[in-house]
Amino acid sequence: MGPTDRYIDFVIFRRWLVVMLAALVMLATAAGVPGLSVSNSYRVLFGEGNPDLLAFDELQDTYVASRSALIAVSPREGTVFTRDVLAAVEELTATAWQTPHSVRINSLTNYSHSEVDGDDLTIAPLVADAMSFSDDDLERVRSVALNEPELVGQLISDDGRTTGVAISFALPETEEPAWAEISSHLRDLLDEARVARPDLLYFLTGNVILNQTFTDAAQDDAKMIPIAFLVILAIAALILRSVYATLAIAVTLTFVVLSTLGVAGWSGVLLTPISASVPIIIVTIGVAHAIHIVIMALAAIRRGQERNPALEESLRNNLFPVFLTSATTAIGFLSLNMSDSPPFHVLGNLVALGVLFGFIYSVTLLPALLSILPLRPTTSRTRTSSFFDRLGDFVVARRTLLLWSCIFVVAVLATGIPRNQLSDNWAHHFDDRYAFRIDTDFVSENLTGLDRLEYSLASGREGGITDVEYLRTVDAFAEWFRQQPEVHHVQAFTDVMKRLNRNMNGDDPAFYRIPETSELSAQFLLLYEFSLPLGADINDRLDIAKSATRMTVVLKETSTVEHLDLDTRARDWLQNNASGFAGPASGFTMIAAHMSSENIRSMLEGTILAAGLISLILLVVFRNALIGLICLVPNFVPAVLLFGLWGYLHGNVGLGGSVVVAIAIGIIVDDTIHFMTHYLRDRRKGRPASEAVRTTFSAVGPALGTTTAVLTAGFLVFSTSGYEPGAQLGLMVTLTIIFALLADLLLLPPILMAVDRSKS
Repeated sequence: MGPTDRYIDFVIFRRWLVVMLAALVMLATAAGVPGLSVSNSYRVLFGEGNPDLLAFDELQDTYVASRSALIAVSPREGTVFTRDVLAAVEELTATAWQTPHSVRINSLTNYSHSEVDGDDLTIAPLVADAMSFSDDDLERVRSVALNEPELVGQLISDDGRTTGVAISFALPETEEPAWAEISSHLRDLLDEARVARPDLLYFLTGNVILNQTFTDAAQDDAKMIPIAFLVILAIAALILRSVYATLAIAVTLTFVVLSTLGVAGWSGVLLTPISASVPIIIVTIGVAHAIHIVIMALAAIRRGQERNPALEESLRNNLFPVFLTSATTAIGFLSLNMSDSPPFHVLGNLVALGVLFGFIYSVTLLPALLSILPLRPTTSRTRTSSFFDRLGDFVVARRTLLLWSCIFVVAVLATGIPRNQLSDNWAHHFDDRYAFRIDTDFVSENLTGLDRLEYSLASGREGGITDVEYLRTVDAFAEWFRQQPEVHHVQAFTDVMKRLNRNMNGDDPAFYRIPETSELSAQFLLLYEFSLPLGADINDRLDIAKSATRMTVVLKETSTVEHLDLDTRARDWLQNNASGFAGPASGFTMIAAHMSSENIRSMLEGTILAAGLISLILLVVFRNALIGLICLVPNFVPAVLLFGLWGYLHGNVGLGGSVVVAIAIGIIVDDTIHFMTHYLRDRRKGRPASEAVRTTFSAVGPALGTTTAVLTAGFLVFSTSGYEPGAQLGLMVTLTIIFALLADLLLLPPILMAVDRSKS
């Protein structure tokens, strides 16, 4: 009796001891679950020392931190330049100061409008007591607002139909509670405003609201996990038609999840929205391993074997394939460590750990439970088995037609791969079930953009921002940006200086330009600062030493690829016109764009590495270079089919899609390993290739079909998420798993038979 047989005898005949030992391991590891911590902060997406995040922090330390919310106000009819609408904006501006953590409010009504009255420079809010305005007053406000570059595209739309109230915040070091507090307060505020003024539409967006929406989406996805678990078990029960077998699988999966999360808790792992999907992925993969063991045991019982001998036979036939598929699946997920984003490391490592626990419990606890529970044999063959018998006969009879048909389909769909664009749009990470998406779409289409590039423009010396040459360079840089098709609005310090120059020259439009001398600029700035109303300042545009100014470029609805491309063109302009004047763009938009770009690149490298390791393992395991190379075909074809079809149907691969192959590669190999293991076993017994294909379909076909159905159901749960990366991931992995089954059943057998025939 070999070591494998001795191990199997121990598991079956010492079943109560095995169950108790498994329970002790589970309880010891699960005790760490309370130690799990969760964070929804965007900062966890970046590793320590990330240069883009450090540059962003430096920008926020130099100027006012870019934590903001924007309320858009739009009348159902007409423009905002009426007494009622302006009064509503006035009221909203005043009420917004009550928002927790607010430090600055900017709106059309409190805009610091400057004009000259005799020899005095007067700076006052553009609108004060709107209900007392005459028609001439309304026309003056409309004229100023629609002709002021600082306002149009930022706080007023160019058609005058939408205006905004921008709120800036100073948040505590732990930001998450503040996001919820601010979001709740503003939503309640706008609910009251909608009741009080039903003739107005209100929309809420901004990066604080974005962060809270990420939190809401993570909580919504977490609620789906129990539902997904029940769906997976229901499908397994429906196919297995055994309550006790399903119960054993459910207990095994519960042990797997609790042990994995417990070890994570003991290790102090920080969970994020990205790693929130770990339990359901573990369950989905774990049930696939368990089903192979259960289906083969039930088939043996159906043939007349007693329960324990049937379990021994199933373990003997599945121990090595399940180990091999667990190893390849773990390698696929461990490749996520190549990502530049730490949450993907957590996702990959925890799922790999879960796969390890899944293998251990599947070959110990599961058969021990099945040996204890009263499994009842069925006297008739299942419809699933009959289907795979007929399918095997069809594949053998039509092998040549299938081979060339599959090659044609792969070639056609492969042409869609170049149509995919590797990019992201953070505002589109949510679907219409989230108010943030609806409101942001409206604001982007009717007022201003959410994506912004931030530049700190250095003069090179203290007080140098009033130097004429510096101002002219800033103005030229701003004007260059205004000519770019992706740009919606540019806010630059030079706009203030040009407005002051015009004011000090009788408001003559011809003087809307940079002052003639540096001394004049310095005088204008000093006069402007002294004339600002109490509580107003321009510290969000200047550093303390007045050695640098901040320029904000507001973008139209664009992707991360376009953000990076625009910044590259801007740096080219700086290199040619003002070398050393400014570094790369910063701001949340840019750090997100760099993270997406680097993550996609690193994940492609990780996927290639994982595929190479898995291919090497298959070559070694099967000890046949030709067979190993043949196995690569059904393992890579699903990815080709997926991205080819995706290129025609969607064409955009974002954060979720970038990790699809890394996640799916190990799962894909599962089908190939089980098919090839049984096929080669039959070939070594002397059966011809065609007969080996038939018996393989009969033996492993039902298990492959069942695992595909369960895996598909599990990952389809993700596709219902309102969080787009999760939904995209779920749908793409589902398609990949289906393509993998088709490749293993319709493409791999014809190739094997063709190779064997050529060898003969």
